[in-house]
Amino acid sequence: MNDRTPPEQAEEFSLFLGGPLYQLFIRLGLIKPPLDRLRWRLIVITAIVWAPLFVLTLLDGRFLGGVKVPFLRDFEVQARLLAAIPLLIAAEVVIHARTTAMIRQFRGRQIVTDALESRFHGITESAMRIRNSIPLEIGIAVFVVAIGRLTWQGLTALDSDTWYATMVAGTRTNTPAGIWYQFVSVPISQFIWLRWIVRLALWWRFLWQVSRLELNLVPTHPDRCCGLGFLDGTAFAMAPFLLAHSALLSGYLGNRILWEGAKLPDYYPEIGALAIFLFAVTLGPLCVFTPGLLRARLQGLARYGTLASDYVNAFDRKWIRGERPADEPLVGSADIQSLADLGNSFSVVQAIIPFPFGRSTLVGLVVFIALPLLPLALTMFSATELFTRLLQVLL
Repeated sequence: MNDRTPPEQAEEFSLFLGGPLYQLFIRLGLIKPPLDRLRWRLIVITAIVWAPLFVLTLLDGRFLGGVKVPFLRDFEVQARLLAAIPLLIAAEVVIHARTTAMIRQFRGRQIVTDALESRFHGITESAMRIRNSIPLEIGIAVFVVAIGRLTWQGLTALDSDTWYATMVAGTRTNTPAGIWYQFVSVPISQFIWLRWIVRLALWWRFLWQVSRLELNLVPTHPDRCCGLGFLDGTAFAMAPFLLAHSALLSGYLGNRILWEGAKLPDYYPEIGALAIFLFAVTLGPLCVFTPGLLRARLQGLARYGTLASDYVNAFDRKWIRGERPADEPLVGSADIQSLADLGNSFSVVQAIIPFPFGRSTLVGLVVFIALPLLPLALTMFSATELFTRLLQVLL
C-alpha cells in the first residue's frame, strides 16, 4: 500500500494514546507506549477493585454465605469487576490498532487526496486536542465522585441483606467491603465507562468531519462501498466493548432473577434497549458516510450510464450495422471483452450499498451482544431444551 504521508504521521491518530490517565499509566510503568503491558494493567486494576472485596468478605463471613446475597454469588458485581472492566481495558488496544490502520487506509486508497491533506490533518489534530484535554478527564472524575455512587445506589443496589450492606428498617448500613466497593470499585468502573463514551463521541465527531470533506469516492471500487469497505472492520474491533456491556447486563439480570424472583421476559425492553444502544454506538459513526455513498452511486450511474450508451452505440454501428472494416474479424476482437468489462463496471456501480458494512457485520454484532446473555435462558429452559431449540434454529 502506498501511503503518501510518513508512517509516524499516519500513526498520530488514536483514541487512547493520550490524556492524563494515559500519561499517569506511563509514569507508573503500567503502559509502555503505545499500549503495551496490558497484562499488568489488568492485574493491577483488578487487584484494586476486586481483591480487597475478596479479603474483606472472607474476614466478614460474607464471601460464600452468611447473608442472602454473598459476595461470590453477586453476579452483577462479578460481571462488572471481572468481565466488564478487563474487557473495556483490553478493547483500547484493539481499537487503537484498528483506527491507526484506518487512517492509513484513508490516505493509502487516495480517498483523502493531496488537496485534502491539510484539512484532514486539521481534523486529526482537533480530535487529539480534545483527547488530551486535562479538564475533560478531571470533569469525568468529578462527576463520578459526586454523582456516580448515588446513581449506583438508586439503580443497581439490591434491597436486601448483601455482602456490601445490611438492611435495617429500610436503612442500608454499609459493611467494610461495601464502603470499598462504593467509594473505590464503583467509581473506577464508572470512570472507565464514561471515558470510553467520551472517546466514542470523539470518534463519531472525527468520522463526521471526515465525511464532510470532498472525498475521492470511486463508484467502481470492487468493495461496493466506493473504497470505504475497510470501515467494516471497525465493527468487529468493537467486540470487547460489546461483550463488556452485555456481560454487565447479564449480571444485573441474573441478580434480579435469582434474588428477587424476576423473570427474564420482564426485562426484554432492557435487553432491546441495550441492543439498540450498542448497534448505534458501533454502526452509527459509520453511517455518516451514507449521504456520500448515495451521492457517489447516483453520480456513478449517470456518468457510467452515459459512457455505456456511447460505447454500445458505437459497438452497434460497428458490429451490427456493418460499419466495421471488412478485414477485421469478430472472433478475438477486444471490443467484445471491453463490452463485458463495461457491463461489469456498471453492475458494480448499481450494487453500491449505502452503508460501509454488510450483513456479516450485523450477524456478528448480534452474536457478540447475545453471547453473555445466553446463560440467562437457562432460567426459562433446561440445558437440553435450550440445545434443542438452538439446533432447530440452526438446522
